[in-house]
Amino acid sequence: MKVAIIMGSNSDWPVLEAAEKTLKEFGVETEVVVASAHRTPDVVQNFAKGARDRGVEVIIAAAGAAAHLGGTTVPVIGIPINATPLAGMDALLSFVQMPSGVPVATMAINGSKNAALFAIQILSVKYPELVEKLAEHRATMREEVRAKGEKLASMRGVPAQEFKDLHL
Repeated sequence: MKVAIIMGSNSDWPVLEAAEKTLKEFGVETEVVVASAHRTPDVVQNFAKGARDRGVEVIIAAAGAAAHLGGTTVPVIGIPINATPLAGMDALLSFVQMPSGVPVATMAINGSKNAALFAIQILSVKYPELVEKLAEHRATMREEVRAKGEKLASMRGVPAQEFKDLHL
């Protein structure tokens, strides 16, 4: 199981670090590359064309302005990065307006954790052990929300049982 993360600049790393962390928590190998489609197009092209041969099964591609990652048949998940005066809207539109025949699943601006989770869902079709890990992850999130609700109920002086009744 391997996911590649590509970004145009190392300044994107603070946003993308959550994706790598999430992938590693699920036991997914990562390949992290800095290459610009505009400043190093040959590197990006070689990265994209050789991804499958390197064992990459999903690509997470970040863009701070314009997005482009052609030449691959590996599923691509785009993360628009808030890196310009347009607050990531330029990158978002660049991803979602890819031409017909060049699909890119697009996450929210700076949505790297969801990109990682979506990559894991894609991989779970081939690797059933990820299905159980995803279920455990969702159960953990549910418990975190329940605990936060109980804490708020306690701070407000509402009986904890009142809140628990909502979480059957």
